[in-house]
Amino acid sequence: MDEDKSEEFYGRLREQLFEDTKWPSSYLYKFIVPTDDEKIEKITSFFDNTGAVIESKKSKKGTYTSVSITVNMDDPDAVIAKYKEVATVEGVISL
Repeated sequence: MDEDKSEEFYGRLREQLFEDTKWPSSYLYKFIVPTDDEKIEKITSFFDNTGAVIESKKSKKGTYTSVSITVNMDDPDAVIAKYKEVATVEGVISL
């Protein structure tokens, strides 16, 4: 995703989160990542010491792993900051 598109996306997400959610709130992140223990570990490490509940499930063929992370966040900016952190991991898709 190029910089303009991602900033536009995060701007819309931020507005939506402010409108639809009372903060602080529990937030569910969903990511799809090529099955690679190192990448999965890196994603989950961004949520260390946050009290996050992390679940992962491999695809039928084992090529991809879905990672679901439920965590209490203070506000939409904190939610977006985590998305941006995770986006640094190569091949990850945020849902």
